[in-house]
Parts: sequence; structure tokens; C-alpha cells
Amino acid sequence: MDTFPELLLAGYRNFMNGRYADARERYRVLAEQGQTPHTLLIACCDSRAAPELIFDCGPGELFVVRNVANMVPPFEPDSQYHATSAAVEYAVQVLKISNIVVMGHGRCGGIKAALDPDMEPLSPGDFIGRWMQLLKPAAEQIQNNDLMTQGERQTALERVSIRNSITNLMSFPFVKTLHEEGELNVHGAWFDISSGELWIMNEAGDFIRPDL
Repeated sequence: MDTFPELLLAGYRNFMNGRYADARERYRVLAEQGQTPHTLLIACCDSRAAPELIFDCGPGELFVVRNVANMVPPFEPDSQYHATSAAVEYAVQVLKISNIVVMGHGRCGGIKAALDPDMEPLSPGDFIGRWMQLLKPAAEQIQNNDLMTQGERQTALERVSIRNSITNLMSFPFVKTLHEEGELNVHGAWFDISSGELWIMNEAGDFIRPDL
């Protein structure tokens, strides 16, 4: 067995002496009574865009699902493995969350890969390439837009990906029904790593800065 990273052990010691010590009773209640998070937050795996830090949430507040490029696949119950779909199902059907937020971010590596049709697969399985096929139609349209710079194309697809995931969320019958009944709110957000700015999606699908 490899030696556990000392950096993580040092962080755990700080956690036990700081955050856990300050919220010990909160953790005890969560352990005994279970979790009741108010929001399912679907975010990217990128280490620079951690939802709990961005939204300053404590234990038990967010049910977080992270994958490459913060994507939600369409509702396709079959024999394949669907980790994100399973998490959506659990959050909505079991935890009864009242909000779903799909949060993308600037400089996303998965989005960059989707925009580069000549990118070599990272492995024989090409897991990223297959996953990013979910965005292929949108990526092809943006790739061919010569009026946009590379940076503009990147940001455009990052935001289109969020709208695409929300569209796919609505293909889940239990999500669509609860949303139409007003019991489940669905939101889009985009986080700029370089500036810390948060942009939220309005009803028209445009991204605006919230009034803080």
C-alpha cells in the first residue's frame, strides 16, 4: 500500500482542530438524523471550482455531484452505468431537494477538449472523448464560428453546456413534473475562476451578474 499523502493528513489535522471542532454538534445531528440538503449542485470536477467554498456552505447543506464539464446526460434508463443520473434521482426522489443548480466555470478543460476535434485521446478508452459527445452538436457549431476568438468560443460553449444540461434534466420525468408543479427550482450558474465572478442564468437563458 502506498504512503498516504502527508499534505492530506496535515489538512485533516487542521480540519479536526478547526472546522470539525467548531461544528461538532452539527456533525453529530447529521449523523443521527441524516442529511436534508436544500440544493443539488452539479459542478465540474475541476479542483479550482469547489461549490462548498464558492457558496460558503457547511456540512449537510449541498448535495454535490461533480463530473467533467458539469454535464447531465438525457434520461436514458438502460443497462449502462449512469452515476450522474443516479445522483439526480436520489437527490430529487429521496432527499426531496428544492433546488438544482448546474454550475459551469471558466477555462474548463472538458469544454476545451470538446472544441478541439483534432485532440488525441488521452487513453485507449477515450472516456473524456465519449463523455463530451453529449456536446458534439453545439461544439461543432461554435467551432466553425470564425467571428469569435478562441476565448469567446470557450466561454460560449461553457455556457451552452449549462443550458444543455438543464434541457437534459427536464427529460427526467420526476424532475419535469416537480418543476412544473413549482416544487423544484432549476438554475444555471457560471463561475469565473480568474476573477471570482458568479454569473447566473435568467429565464431567457442569458447569464447576468447577480445584485449582491
